[in-house]
Amino acid sequence: MPSTTPSEQDLLALMGSGVTLDAIRAEAGFSATQFDTWWHQQIQSRLPHLTGSATCEVETGVEILRDKWGIPHIFAASEHDLFFGYGYVMSQDRLWQLDYFRRQAQGRLSEVMGPEVRPRATGDAITPLQRDTIARTIGFRRIARSNLKKLPEETLKRLQSFSDGINAARVAFGDRLPIEFSLLGYEPEKWIPLDSLCIWVEFQYYLTVRLPVIVLPEIARRTLGEGPLYEAFLTVEASDESILPPGSYAAERSGAERPGDVVGDPDGPAGSNNWVVAGRRSASGTPLLASDPHIAFNAVSCWYEAHLSGAGFNLAGAGYIGVPGVIFGRNERVAWGITNNICSQRDLYQEKTDSAHPDQFLYDGTWEQSRVTVERIAIKNGEPIDLQVRFSRNGPIVDDILPPLGRGTGPVSLRWIGATFCDEVTSLLAANRATTCDEFREAMRGWHAPTLSWVFADADDHIAYQCVGHIPVRENWNRGYRRGWDPEDQWTDLIPFDGMPTLSDPPEGWIRTANNRPAPDDYPYPLSGTWATGYRARRIRDVLEEKTVLTRDDCAQLQMDTYSHRAEEVIPPLLELLGTAEDSEVREALEVLRTWNRRMDPSEPGAAIFEIFFANWEQAVSRQRFQGEAIAPMAGASAGLSVQLLAEDRSGWFSDADRDESAAATLKDTLRDLSARLGPDMSSWSWGRIHTVHLAHCLSNLGDLGKLLDRGGQPVGGAGTTVCNTGYDPTYMAAMGANYRLVVEVGSDPAVLWSVDATGQSGHPGSPNYADQLPEWLASRRHAIPLDSARVLTEAQTKLLLQPPV
Repeated sequence: MPSTTPSEQDLLALMGSGVTLDAIRAEAGFSATQFDTWWHQQIQSRLPHLTGSATCEVETGVEILRDKWGIPHIFAASEHDLFFGYGYVMSQDRLWQLDYFRRQAQGRLSEVMGPEVRPRATGDAITPLQRDTIARTIGFRRIARSNLKKLPEETLKRLQSFSDGINAARVAFGDRLPIEFSLLGYEPEKWIPLDSLCIWVEFQYYLTVRLPVIVLPEIARRTLGEGPLYEAFLTVEASDESILPPGSYAAERSGAERPGDVVGDPDGPAGSNNWVVAGRRSASGTPLLASDPHIAFNAVSCWYEAHLSGAGFNLAGAGYIGVPGVIFGRNERVAWGITNNICSQRDLYQEKTDSAHPDQFLYDGTWEQSRVTVERIAIKNGEPIDLQVRFSRNGPIVDDILPPLGRGTGPVSLRWIGATFCDEVTSLLAANRATTCDEFREAMRGWHAPTLSWVFADADDHIAYQCVGHIPVRENWNRGYRRGWDPEDQWTDLIPFDGMPTLSDPPEGWIRTANNRPAPDDYPYPLSGTWATGYRARRIRDVLEEKTVLTRDDCAQLQMDTYSHRAEEVIPPLLELLGTAEDSEVREALEVLRTWNRRMDPSEPGAAIFEIFFANWEQAVSRQRFQGEAIAPMAGASAGLSVQLLAEDRSGWFSDADRDESAAATLKDTLRDLSARLGPDMSSWSWGRIHTVHLAHCLSNLGDLGKLLDRGGQPVGGAGTTVCNTGYDPTYMAAMGANYRLVVEVGSDPAVLWSVDATGQSGHPGSPNYADQLPEWLASRRHAIPLDSARVLTEAQTKLLLQPPV
C-alpha cells in the first residue's frame, strides 16, 4: 500500500459512509486488482478461529465440531456449558447480525447507521429512523424488560449462559471484529439476557401485528361503504381450505353470533408450509415431517442451524438468531415444524378526543388521562430526536407508524397480546426435550405469541397438530378499526389452550398447514383470522391424497412444487373472456396460456405472462374504485376479488366500465411490458429471466457495498401462491421465500435431520460458508445433520475445545 494511502480504518469508514468503490480506489491509489486483494485480506483477517482450544468460563468444557457447511455440533456435560457453547458459536458466525437484530429491536439503528440509509436493497424502503420509531413506539425493550422479571430461574440461567458464550466469542475476535463494525465505525456492547428477549419481542411483532392488514380494509370500508363492494374487496382465494375438517372438535359454539372468520390479508399470499405423514403412509414405515418457513431473503439468514448434545438435550435444527432453542428440528424421538396461522392477536382502536379534554381519551362516557413517555433516539453525526409516545387504555398511539394511507386517520392505538407477559423461550426449550407428541403439546401450553401452527411427530408413530398462541375473543369482530371509547369493542376473553384447534393421528394419515385457516366457520371459538389464500394448502392436500406412500424425496419434491392453483382458476375464464380477440399478439399469448402446464418454472413463458398479467389486473381492478396513492396498496389487497372478477362480477365492481375491455387492455399492456423488457420473441419470455433470487446484505445500499456483500441473481421458480413460495417485489425479483427447508424421517435410526438454507451458516463475507448453500437450495439438495456423535466425529471438518480456566 502506498505511503500516502489512508489508513485501513479510514478506507473502511469511507466505504461505510457511502463513498463509491471508484472513489475509494482513487483515494487509496489502488488499481482494481489491488483493491480486490486488499478487500480479500480485510474479510479473511476477521474470520473466527474454528480449531484448537480457548480458555473460557465453562464448567467442564465444550467440544465444537463443524461439518463442511460450517454447521456446529456442540457437546457439553452441563447445561451451562451447552448453552454457553451455543452462544459462542452463534457469536463466532453472526456477531454483527446479532448486534443488528439487537439494535433493530431496541430502536438503536440510527445511532450507528444514520437516520436515512435504507438497510436492505430488496423490497424494503424502511429507513433506520423508521425502524427505530416502530421499536420505541411499540416498546420492544420495555416489554422485554417486563418479561425478564417474570421468567423461571431455569430459563434465566440458560439465557445468561447463552449470553456469556456470545460475549466470550466477541472477546476472542480481539481488534479484528466482523467487517461491518469497521465499516460503520463502532464496537458491540456486552450481550445480556434482555437482548435476546428484545429480539424475540420484535419477532413476535413482525409475525403478528402487520398494520396494513387492518388499515387497508378500514380505508376500503370508508371508500366503498358497508355492503357488497366492501364484502367483495375482502374475498379470499380458496377460503374453504381449513387445517381441521368440519366437525373434528367437541366443544360447543362460544360467544355471540359473528361474521365468518375468513377475510383477505392485504399483505398478500406469502407464507410458510409444513406437513406430517404417518408411518403407514411412509415408505420407511416411520412418520415423515417437512417444514419450510418463508421469510425475506437476505445475504445472511435469520435462522441458525446447530446440533446441541448434552445435559438431557440431543437435538438439531434451526433457531432464530439471538434466541436459544430450536424452532424447526428434531431430537431423537420427536420432530417439529411451524407456520404462522395468522389468527388475530391485535386490534387497532380509533380513539375519541376533544379539544375541551386535552391529552385525554374517551372511554365509556368518561375522559381518561393519557400516559406519555419520551424516547430519545441517538442519531449518527446528528442531534438526538425525542420521540413522544402516548398511550390510551388500549396501548400506544401508533399514528406515526401506520401505513401511509392511514396516517390521517388518528388517533389510533394498538392493543396487542405481545405487550402482555410472554415466555416462549421456556416453552420452546421444554418442547426441544419432549419424547412424545403429548409431551410436546403440553410444552406449548405456555406459548402466548406469535400464533403458530405446529405439526409434530414421534418415534411411536403418532402425528399431531396444535394451534398455539393467545387469541382474544371479540363479540363483534371486524377487519377495520374498533371503537376505543366503547366497552363493547373490548376483548372479552382469551380462547383457552384446550379449546384451540388440534389434531392427533387423523384417519387420513397426514396433516398439513400453509397459513390457511385452522378451522371452518362452525368452529366453537372466533379465531378472527386474516388468511389470504388456501391455494398452497390445496396443492399440498392434492399431493398427499394422490400418493398412497411417500418418501423423504417426495417431501423434498413437494417443497419445490411450482403448480399454480391460481392459474388453474384464472386462465379458463380469461380465455373465455378474450377468446375472440382479433389482435394477433393477444391470440398468441392466449395460446401460450392455454397450453401452459400451470407450473411457475423458470423456463416457462406462460408463467411470466400469467403472473405479470395478474399483477397488472389487480391494478386495473383497484383503479375501478380507488384513486391516487391508494391504487397500489389496494391492488395488493384485492387478489381474491381479482380472481373472482375474471369469472363474474357479482358485486357490480365494474359498473361504470367494460370488464372485458379492461381485461383485454391489461393483457395488451402486459405483452407490451414484456416485449420491452425481454424482446419481441414471446417464446423467450421465460419466468426465470424476470424472477431471480437476490440475497441482499443489510448494508447493501451504502454506496457500493452491495457489490461486495450481496449474493444471488439466479433464476428461481415459484410465486406467491405456489408451495415453492417465492414472493416478489415490484420488479418481480424474489424478495422472500422458503429460505430454510427441513425434512425428517422421525423414527430413523440413527437420527438424522435433512435441511438446507438458501444462504449459509456464516455471516462473514470472507468465509467459505457465506451464502454457500444457495446452489444446494436452488437444486433442492439437502445436507444431513446427524445426532449420532460417532458419525459427527467422522464427518467433522474442524474441532474447537472450550476449556475451563486452570
